[in-house]
Amino acid sequence: MAKSGGTGGTQTMENRRPLKTRSAGWAQALGRGLAAIGLSPNAISTIGIAFAAVGAWCFLHVGESRWFWIGGATCIQLRLLANMLDGLVAVESGKASATGPLFNELPDRAEDALLLVAAGYAVGDPALGYGACILAFATAYIRATGGALGFAQDFVGPMAKQHRMFTLTLGSLLAFFFAAWPVMQWTLWLLIAGAALTCAIRTSRIATLLKGKQA
Repeated sequence: MAKSGGTGGTQTMENRRPLKTRSAGWAQALGRGLAAIGLSPNAISTIGIAFAAVGAWCFLHVGESRWFWIGGATCIQLRLLANMLDGLVAVESGKASATGPLFNELPDRAEDALLLVAAGYAVGDPALGYGACILAFATAYIRATGGALGFAQDFVGPMAKQHRMFTLTLGSLLAFFFAAWPVMQWTLWLLIAGAALTCAIRTSRIATLLKGKQA
């Protein structure tokens, strides 16, 4: 499964999400191919939103056919692929732009909102989707706060973006195979609990860095 990360523009290496897949040969080749045809990092970031929107549409139609769970899972992975490739094109191909950091963050938030909220509606429990979305936003906010305070941004989990999307993908696949079980409800509860824990861990780590800086 594809994993997420990258940057739509100029960004220090310490503030890039650490991903093993970024150095994979197939990923490097795909990034070079996209750069060769003139696709900009910001355009790739925007395409990620389109994938997430289609995934959300699939979730909203699972009542018509359980195959839409598979469609949603596929779109999640395509969203993550776009998130990774924008960074490859920007950094490895030298196509970074001044607005890249903006395009790196805002599409991620839109994509999280589309997929998580739609998952809640898919199972008739919008509150779960909105709760998962709010806490997903909170993990990113705390990470960015650490960066604003002068520290390297902390991508620690247990429910960072790539973990959230892996969990949501797995939940979608299990919902397809076990239609009689409330799999997606369980998945959203797991996302909520994991994101809350991630917020606490990231906040604690920033507090420790601040105390060390003061000492």
